[in-house]
Amino acid sequence: MACLISHKKETQFLWGVCAVVLKGNWSDLLKPGISSSFTPTTMNQILLQLSEDGSLSWAFFKWAECIPHYKHSLQSNWTMIHILTKQKQFKTAQNLLERIAFKDFLSSPSVLNVLISSHNDPSSNSQILSWLVIFYAQSKMIQDASQVFEQMKTNRLRPHLHACTVLLNALVKARLTDTAWKTYNKMLQTGVVPNIHIFNVLIHACCNSGDVERAEKLLNEMESKGIFPDLFTYNTLISLFCKKGMHYEALAVQERMEREGINPDIVTYNSLIYGFCREGRMREALRFFREIKGADPNQVTYTTLIDGYCRVNSLEEALSLREEMETKGLQPGIVTYNSILRKLCEEGNTRAANNLLNEMSEKKVEPDNVTCNTLINAYCKKSDMVSAWRVRIKMLEGGLTLDQFTFKALIHGFCKVQEMDKAKKLLFDMLDAGFSPSYSVYSWLIDGYCNQKNEDSVLRLPDELVERGLSVDISVYRALIRRLCKRENIECAQKIFSLMQGKGICGDTIVYTSLAYAYLKAGKLTAASEMFDDMAKRKLMITPKIYDSFNASYADDSDVLRLFWDHVVERGLVMKKVLNLML
Repeated sequence: MACLISHKKETQFLWGVCAVVLKGNWSDLLKPGISSSFTPTTMNQILLQLSEDGSLSWAFFKWAECIPHYKHSLQSNWTMIHILTKQKQFKTAQNLLERIAFKDFLSSPSVLNVLISSHNDPSSNSQILSWLVIFYAQSKMIQDASQVFEQMKTNRLRPHLHACTVLLNALVKARLTDTAWKTYNKMLQTGVVPNIHIFNVLIHACCNSGDVERAEKLLNEMESKGIFPDLFTYNTLISLFCKKGMHYEALAVQERMEREGINPDIVTYNSLIYGFCREGRMREALRFFREIKGADPNQVTYTTLIDGYCRVNSLEEALSLREEMETKGLQPGIVTYNSILRKLCEEGNTRAANNLLNEMSEKKVEPDNVTCNTLINAYCKKSDMVSAWRVRIKMLEGGLTLDQFTFKALIHGFCKVQEMDKAKKLLFDMLDAGFSPSYSVYSWLIDGYCNQKNEDSVLRLPDELVERGLSVDISVYRALIRRLCKRENIECAQKIFSLMQGKGICGDTIVYTSLAYAYLKAGKLTAASEMFDDMAKRKLMITPKIYDSFNASYADDSDVLRLFWDHVVERGLVMKKVLNLML
């Protein structure tokens, strides 16, 4: 009975508020006895009652924010968005949705299910959730966008084409190619019919992954559906073919687009020029450059050519193009300068490189990591570690962060001049910065210590890494053992191997094969045989990658290499694919 009375009072309150709103005497609702009765639930009901007049409900919704001790709930916001959407006040609805999208966890499946079920209107729900997908995707909140999309699919709501395009594009830009294809297949399951924009995003995904076959299938699928490629489609295909070195196919696409009345733009020409420059075919690249029509060469065009000429050792032509570029009012950017700087450094012309840096400073072109790494590498090659270190200091002062290339160049340089303490300190810094040193980094350190006949430092290195709180796994021991074996320092390699085993770390195929080969070359057949036997017990197999690496590393030791392969084949330590390679 009390429940019925309460419900009756609530109904009377709702009708009373609506009457006051319609009469326009809204200030009466601020009286203490009335304002305290407003709750998110009653507000939601009032908005629904006023929904026939979208402008009135929206005005009241905004006015209600001044009611003391009252705050709109997620549900009342959602109701207002629905009302605005039905009234086709899309911009206002989108603004309100965007306002709440980033603070109320709207992408949560449990929240979305409640909101969707509260308004049984598939059309409005589809529209609003499509906007939500767009908001999240454009804000790079890809997981949230995907969750909303999944809830639409679960609730049999068809996402709008624009939302599909934006979501797929976000996935492709984030290099989540597999997820993009899965999402596309789910879109088809919801009844989405792809248009030119969706196909273009998918072809762009193929370009990112270098998947020519799939791109051609998409093109055929487009044509079978009566969807004609546009300039973006053709440019993406040309870019893909050029990256794969498929120049004939790229030129065929260009001819086709022109036959269909689509004129190439500068993006088309830049892709074709890049394709030829990439392979050092500068004559063809320059011919395309001179034949550009209906478009103006831009900074990318000239920079691509300048970089191409630098890579084929034609610095004079590169500098001539830079002059032409500036004559046309196009100022070289950091990428242009980096290409020329790299070539000057390769030639050992550090004086000209410094002059170029001064020019960059005058033109307010800020150096980047590539600039600094190029200079550091050049100084390290000349064993001028004072200058290399000076560039590192300027790099940090300029707000740049040392990357793995900076560390590698400096470690190599200090190892080269036998300043091993500095090289080791840089290795520690490199690891502290979150970078994983490659085999070559450890090789330089080992070479440096061994050249100083300081094998104890090599043996201490793993423990020193541990003392600094750094993780030492099989990769570190593998690199040390592999390089020591390459240097034919078997005794030290065996000591590292014993230390590794003492730490409970088991050797892998590369560790065992490196030691076995070193023993064979030293004529220690028994020790080599023990290594092969241990491999067989642990079922460590030689893969095609290891096979190719061994043949490349020991190409000069044909007799030992032949004996090595005889042993591993006899013991069945190679995969079937390796046997096929041996035939």
